[in-house]
Amino acid sequence: MALARKADLTPLTIVVLDGGGNLVAAEREDGCAPLRFPVAKGKAYASLGIGVASGVLGERNAERTAFVASVASASQGHFVAVAGGVPILNEQSHVIGAVGVSGASSDEDQQAAIAGIELAELRWGLEPS
Repeated sequence: MALARKADLTPLTIVVLDGGGNLVAAEREDGCAPLRFPVAKGKAYASLGIGVASGVLGERNAERTAFVASVASASQGHFVAVAGGVPILNEQSHVIGAVGVSGASSDEDQQAAIAGIELAELRWGLEPS
């Protein structure tokens, strides 16, 4: 949140999921629209479920709308393939959780997610190396 305030971003909602998709933490700034929480959670869940950043999913599947819709349906709507969801990695580069951010532009959401992961002294990756 400090990065968001420093950059004067619009109010954000941040969600952290563990490796099983369970909510670990969530923070919603005053002034955030009510749908920001499910969008942030959906970005994190998409990133966790496929193992790459949610923005990478959106870019890779821009022409495959039926695929994205099918995965969103299979996940009961908890799949948002837009930048702002970033996987958290362990030392072996395995996905152990994810952060999702919603409220600013998609690129700013992604940068805020990365900043939060780094602030926690954890590793992240947009896609497997």
